[in-house]
Amino acid sequence: MDLPGIAPDLAANPKTSMYRIHRDTRFSANKAPYKTHVAAIFPHRALPKHESAGLYVHVATDQVFIGGGLYRPQPRQLHRLREYIATNSERLRGLVAAPAFRRNFGELSGEGLKRVPRGFPADHPAADLLRLKQFLAGCERPAAFAIGPRFYPSLLRLFSHLAPLIDFLNAPLASRALSLEETLPAGPPSN
Repeated sequence: MDLPGIAPDLAANPKTSMYRIHRDTRFSANKAPYKTHVAAIFPHRALPKHESAGLYVHVATDQVFIGGGLYRPQPRQLHRLREYIATNSERLRGLVAAPAFRRNFGELSGEGLKRVPRGFPADHPAADLLRLKQFLAGCERPAAFAIGPRFYPSLLRLFSHLAPLIDFLNAPLASRALSLEETLPAGPPSN
């Protein structure tokens, strides 16, 4: 099984999935020209690279990180996702409470608000989820893991445990993108 079998809505393209190795050193005290890790992201096909939930892997000299989720969504996206969570919170709780998810990733992580955001009651049953600003899950492995024969099968297995969460997070974002595409004219405007 490969990534399309696990998450068919995610794009795996070497040109867009791989992060560049060059560092932006303009405002950094560290002027090393290259990163010390290589990373790839597999975002939703219908959305721009950093505007969807996706799967992520990075290999460094000291660790391998495998994870996914939605990192720093735009305010409109975050509001849309919170509305979706407010009506589907039990489904999200079930996804992150699944034994395989808990065993490999623990709980959802990411920055959050101290209070429930405007527009939602403070006593909402999903208040803890609505306070989140990022929806992330991941695990670390030793660097030697990347050169072992079990790396790729383990990567796919971990991605398969994350895929339901990624699908859930992308549902309100992708449906909006697809509905916008449907309302756009097929060709150039006629005058």
